Parts: sequence; C-alpha cells; structure tokens
Amino acid sequence: MDDHPQQRDREAGQDSARADAYETATRAFVAAGLAAHSWSNGPGHRYGDHQHPYHKVLYCVAGSITFHTPDGDIELYPGDRLDLPPATPHRATVGPDGVTCMEAARS
Repeated sequence: MDDHPQQRDREAGQDSARADAYETATRAFVAAGLAAHSWSNGPGHRYGDHQHPYHKVLYCVAGSITFHTPDGDIELYPGDRLDLPPATPHRATVGPDGVTCMEAARS
C-alpha cells in the first residue's frame, strides 16, 4: 500500500521537469558550440558580490536561484536561461530546494 501517492506524483513531476530542463540546456550549449559544466548548491547557499571577465551563459535545471544585479533581481527556475555580460557585478541566493545549474563561458 502506498501511503504517499501525492508525494510520489510530485517527485515524478519534478524529475520530468529536471530532465526537460537538462535536455533544453544541453541542446542550447551544443548548438552554440559551448562546453558546459554543471554545479549544485544546497538551500540558502549565497554567493557574495563578484564578476567574471567572460560572458556567462547559465541554465537552471533543478531548484531555483536568484541572481542579484545592479539592474535588479533575476529569479531562475528549471528551464530558465541567464546571459550575464562580462564584468557584470552580481551575487546569488539559492532557493529553498537547492539548485543545479549548467553554465559555460562565451567569448
């Protein structure tokens, strides 16, 4: 007897969304000729103020993350893409379920 069918269905839906977001990101990186890597962080993890000398292309594939930029906050959920120009100051806060992202540097 399954005591938690709603939880099982919710987890199956999350797995499907994660697979779809991963596939979308992978296709986009391949089409652009970019070599991506993935990373994950737990709930509430924070990245302090920093910037990169390259154009950052990032896809959220699971969970959520908010990037804080001088132009405002950018919330990302599975399937969302962020293009961050070189030298853009930013920081980030991981959402309540953690996050997994794929990213690459674009010249």
